[in-house]
Amino acid sequence: MNRSTRLRALVALAVIAVSLYIAVTVPVRLGLDLRGGTQIVLETRSTPTTDADGEVTDRTLEVLRGRIDGLGVSEPTLVRSGERRIIVELPGVQDPKRAAGVLGRTAQLTFHPVLAEGDGRVLPDESGAPVRLGRAALTGQHVEEATASFDGQGGAGWHVNVGFKGAGTQDWTRLTGEAACRPPGDPARRVAIVLDDKVISSPQVDPSVACGTGIPDGGTRITGSFGAAEARELSLLINGGALPVPVETVEQRTVGPTLGAEAITASAWAAGIGGVLTALFVVVVYRLLGALAAVALACYGLVSYAALAALGATLTLPGLAGFVLAIGMAVDANVLVFERAREEYAARVRPSARSALAAGFRNALSAIADSNITTLIAAALLFFLASGPVRGFGVTLGIGVLASMVSALLIARVLAEYAVTRPAVHRRPRLTGISTTGPVRDRLLRRDPQLMRRPRRWLAVSAVLILVACSGLAVRGLELGIEFTGGRLVQYEATRPVDVDRARDALADAGFPRAVVHSSGDSGLTVRTGNLTDSEASAVTRTVGALGGDTEAVRDERIGPSMGEELRRNALIALAVALGAQLLYLAVRFNRLFGTAAVTALVHDVLILLGVFAWLGKPVDGVFLAALLTVIGYSVNDSVVVFDRIRELRRRDRKAPLDRITNRAILQTLPRTVNTGLGAAIVLTALAALGGDSLTDFALALLIGLVVGTYSSVFTAAPVALELEGRGRR
Repeated sequence: MNRSTRLRALVALAVIAVSLYIAVTVPVRLGLDLRGGTQIVLETRSTPTTDADGEVTDRTLEVLRGRIDGLGVSEPTLVRSGERRIIVELPGVQDPKRAAGVLGRTAQLTFHPVLAEGDGRVLPDESGAPVRLGRAALTGQHVEEATASFDGQGGAGWHVNVGFKGAGTQDWTRLTGEAACRPPGDPARRVAIVLDDKVISSPQVDPSVACGTGIPDGGTRITGSFGAAEARELSLLINGGALPVPVETVEQRTVGPTLGAEAITASAWAAGIGGVLTALFVVVVYRLLGALAAVALACYGLVSYAALAALGATLTLPGLAGFVLAIGMAVDANVLVFERAREEYAARVRPSARSALAAGFRNALSAIADSNITTLIAAALLFFLASGPVRGFGVTLGIGVLASMVSALLIARVLAEYAVTRPAVHRRPRLTGISTTGPVRDRLLRRDPQLMRRPRRWLAVSAVLILVACSGLAVRGLELGIEFTGGRLVQYEATRPVDVDRARDALADAGFPRAVVHSSGDSGLTVRTGNLTDSEASAVTRTVGALGGDTEAVRDERIGPSMGEELRRNALIALAVALGAQLLYLAVRFNRLFGTAAVTALVHDVLILLGVFAWLGKPVDGVFLAALLTVIGYSVNDSVVVFDRIRELRRRDRKAPLDRITNRAILQTLPRTVNTGLGAAIVLTALAALGGDSLTDFALALLIGLVVGTYSSVFTAAPVALELEGRGRR
């Protein structure tokens, strides 16, 4: 073992040891879609007197933090997003109506004298009768503390005790002293307490209070038809203080803990079965080196998990899917190396598994780097341009790509180099799995098909596929999810199966004719509508419950129209930036001809995937966007491998025609394309079959993209490059 090999072995052991320590000692933080809870996105609004800038939003966040602490939520998270948005995560909170009510109220508290006559503002009191109010004598800023109490003996029931501070004590004494000068029963003997322009209590000053004296201790009691929750909520709002500016709920998501637990279990099964099947696949194809690659694959899982924990990243449901997906991607680098090693072994006069393996790692490095960088570009775009769980998918995908490179280029290399130097393996070269070229390559070498003899035929096939897909867009259109349109989506679990058509008719009769209904699992139902009030949402729940028996809302999402428009715009920007970034990178690494050809293939893949989803009537939402950008990375990945081989062959023979070089490059890389595609398809099939309803469409989009991307990298990108090169020559 030479010095460089020993150094790699030490680094590999250090990486595994550190990853194991982190995985055991540092837990991964789960997103709300996995552990259950409510996420609310608030947006501050400017007033005539106050501009909702970043400083005001920060003050608003601190007031909200005090309110949430009063709610007693375990491990809440509040972060500012941009200039005017605040993201609030409340684990375990399953009542978004109450949470949004507490957070969204400005809590402008004022105390007013009640006027018998004259000018003043008229508002309904707590009983609904009109009451005329004078100018505010005190505000919530004069309150020192408010506490909720229960008076069982005096008959007041639940009430809120309010104590004043500073000048507020004298102002309260003066206000109550002036009211005490009025005779009992006179409306002007009352003091009105107003919260957010609503009279919550307007009690009369007790007859024992003398005129002009007022209540001397600076305290008062707010009474009303309060329950325990209402009294505590009112005291919380008063203690937390008023918001500097109003806030509006622009997005709200609630996921039940059962749904999250089922998603974790389903994804774990998908990861386990997909990983085992992928490992068996590489062992069958590459024998001993495949078995060592499977060991490295297990180390990849450990390194990825440790990286997520060390960075404090939040693991979301799409992120969990990205973790499973990266298992298939981690095989790609090993397949590239092993296929190059097979070529080197077959080309040498006196072949050696050790030298062939070293050459395989050396020759495959540029293709591995280029293909992984393109996927990292897609992951970075998801992180910077997406939000919520989709952003978590970008983080997980990026970590998975980097961990797969560590797994393939470091851990698998150390294991493989050690194995091929063993005497028992040296005497049995067929055991390594690289001493034979494999059945796919053997068949291609025997037949030597001229795939690029008439490239326009392949372009015609691609044009037909695009035409069929675009006809789906024209005939059926895209069903945009609520993230892009705004509205409300509720997923129900019922005790008995509910027919979708019956549910659709029942909702139409109940006043929701435009509700979109889909089945979800054996006895689940998903209802998507426009923006609903809480009373309208309750009517939808009652309608579904009448059909399915005991019905539980396990998922509730609400997106405001402004938020939906912004997310739709950001999705288009992300797609355009992704295509532009890939074109720029490929133009720098190769040339404009190959870059243009690869991006043309990307557009081909995007249109076909959109068209298939249009024909199937599947929703296009943020998770679909994550799948789409991942497909772009996959497609470029395959194109890069082909173009990298074309570049290599061109350096060896600059006089050969480009069509012959391209044909040879395709035939030489096709075994890698087939094996990598099968490895990824195994994992995605497991994810689609076992990942649960939440991930079925995601896995389906990736499977379609995998097939289309594999086709386009060979039969669209390469013919386009040949056509562009021919036109340039002419």
